[in-house]
Amino acid sequence: MPDSTAPVLVGCSHGTDSVAGRAAIGSILDGVRRAQPDLDVREAFVDVQQPEVADVVAGALTDVGTAVVVPLLLSAGYHVHVDIAEAVARAGATASGALGPDTRLVDILVDRLVAAGAGPGDAVVLAAAGSTDPRAADAVEEVARHVRRAWPHGPVVIGYGAGAQPSVPDAVAAARADGAARVVIASYLLAPGFFHDRLLAAGADVVTDPLAPDERLVPVVVDRYTTGAERLAQQRLVPAGV
Repeated sequence: MPDSTAPVLVGCSHGTDSVAGRAAIGSILDGVRRAQPDLDVREAFVDVQQPEVADVVAGALTDVGTAVVVPLLLSAGYHVHVDIAEAVARAGATASGALGPDTRLVDILVDRLVAAGAGPGDAVVLAAAGSTDPRAADAVEEVARHVRRAWPHGPVVIGYGAGAQPSVPDAVAAARADGAARVVIASYLLAPGFFHDRLLAAGADVVTDPLAPDERLVPVVVDRYTTGAERLAQQRLVPAGV
C-alpha cells in the first residue's frame, strides 16, 4: 500500500499514438513501482494522451496533499517550462528537472550504439527531438560532449527532429559530405513514436533503438523525484510570509 505521507510521483511524458511508445513509457513507471512499492505513482501527459498533467496533479493534491511531477522528457523545453510549470503552480506541488542530461543516459546511448553494430570510423548523429528553447539545446550539447568521451571511435554531431538546427537529415548529409562511409543515428529519444519513425527515414545506414525500455532509467526517475520531494519538505519548514 502506498505511503499516504509521501508526495505522489506524477510521471509526465509527452504522449504518443504509438503502442510500442506507450509500452516503453509505461515500463519506466512500472519499474519505479517495483523499486518503490510504497510510492504512489501516477501517469500524466502534456499532449496526445489523457489524463492531462494538470488534472493528475489536482487529483494528487486532493488525495494526498503533495505531488512531485517528474518530466519523462530528456530535455527541459516548452513542456517543462510552461505546461508542467503551470500544473504545479499551487501549494504542495513541484516539478523536478528533466531526465537529461545525465551520464546514465549516455551509458544507455553507448550500449544502443554497440547493439546496433556501430564501429570505428562510423559517424554518429546524436538525434534529439528538438526545441525552440535554447536551454534544451544546451542540455543536448552537454549530452553530446559526454557521448564523444564515451565513444571515441568516430565523430559525433547533433541533429534535431524539430525546433532547432541542424535537422537530422541535414546532419546525416553533412556527415556523408565529410567523408563518412557509414552514418549511424543515435536515437536520443525516450520511446518509439513519431520522431523515431522520422529518424528511420533520415538517410542513415543504421538507427539505434530509443532509450526505453531500460531498467537504468528507473533510478534516474527516482533521483529526480527525491530531489523534488526534498524541495517540498524544505518549503514546509519556511515560516509563512518569509
